[in-house]
Amino acid sequence: MIKGFGGIFWRTKNLEAIKKWYSEVLKLEIDNWNGTIIKPHSENETIFSFFTEDDPYFPTEQQVMLNFEVYNLNETIQHLEQIGVPLEKEKEVSEFGQFIWIKDPEGRLVELWEK
Repeated sequence: MIKGFGGIFWRTKNLEAIKKWYSEVLKLEIDNWNGTIIKPHSENETIFSFFTEDDPYFPTEQQVMLNFEVYNLNETIQHLEQIGVPLEKEKEVSEFGQFIWIKDPEGRLVELWEK
């Protein structure tokens, strides 16, 4: 029945600042309708997963966490360092891939993942 995700939507306190941050930091091309279309890559997977309210994987006060799959995590880390975005979590390597966390201007953790 489900074909795929149709979108991710959330409210923001400062629309222009959040658009600028996601555009500069994650290189998302945010259009004048305040969003972008991310075309699927043939090797990309979208994971939909639930966590219990007290699961320590990400802060319990944050109800949802974005996870973006990147082509090259080391290049992404270099880009973040060049523009002054600190890592909230050092690179973690597991059987699922490599992960880092950063925070957006409103304090939401965003996970970046290389499979």
